[in-house]
Amino acid sequence: MTITAGMVKQLRERTSAGMMECKKALVEANGDMEAAADALRMAGAAKADKKAGRVAAEGIVAIEQAGDATVLIEVNCETDFAAKNEDFQAFVKTVAQRILAQQPENIEALSALALTDGGNSIAEELKDLIGKVGENMSLRRFQIIESNNVIGSYLHKVGSTARIAVVVEVEGGSESLAKDLAMHIAASNPEFIDASEVSSEVLEKEKAILTEQAAESGKPAEIIEKMVQGRVNKFLKEITLLGQPFVKDPDTTVEKLLKAENAKVVSFVRYELGEGIEKKEENFAEEVMAQANAAR
Repeated sequence: MTITAGMVKQLRERTSAGMMECKKALVEANGDMEAAADALRMAGAAKADKKAGRVAAEGIVAIEQAGDATVLIEVNCETDFAAKNEDFQAFVKTVAQRILAQQPENIEALSALALTDGGNSIAEELKDLIGKVGENMSLRRFQIIESNNVIGSYLHKVGSTARIAVVVEVEGGSESLAKDLAMHIAASNPEFIDASEVSSEVLEKEKAILTEQAAESGKPAEIIEKMVQGRVNKFLKEITLLGQPFVKDPDTTVEKLLKAENAKVVSFVRYELGEGIEKKEENFAEEVMAQANAAR
């Protein structure tokens, strides 16, 4: 059977596979469009399986809101180039919308949901996307915030890629205050709201380190104790939102800002793209040599 350019175009639009891959699939399927589409999908799944072990530390962090619910999500891929892919970006947005609609408890439950009503599961669609884009991808994490309080959100972008996402819940205050706080959290990365949230284990560990450092000064024990307490107080200010200098006005703390606005931070969530993922260090020269050797 003659494979026409129109048939190749139709299959390409349907599967997003390359032109030559589409033509080859149609030839092997003797022009059967359904069989060719199935073959391309199976080939994409095989490619996805081969890529599953590769480190995916780039990608997208995103925020979606609907009513009183807000979701933060991180979906990873291997390169910033793939993160800019329109299909990948559309997939992340649709997944975030499904989270808001279906409220899954975890990544496993999310993966089992249909991406669209009556469609394939999110896990299946992700596998297809891996085959099309040619990189490993993973649904890493998400969090839903449901509240009637004021919600502030902020996406910090480097180029066109969002690398930090923040949602903060504020009791009282205004939307502009909540937005400013979200920007502050993105920039200053506090670990806790205030000192009451810091566990005794964290404090004791830091105190032990500071005590050992102060002891090297050779000063009397009572002086060392005061030195350590001062440094512990400084440490608490650095890791707590309320203790930090406000990024827009370093002469005032976030705590003073909130008091002036008669507001209170109830919670916040901060996602930074790829944080905690061990990235593989590539030696470019070695990579080129390896590819050259493989081509011989």
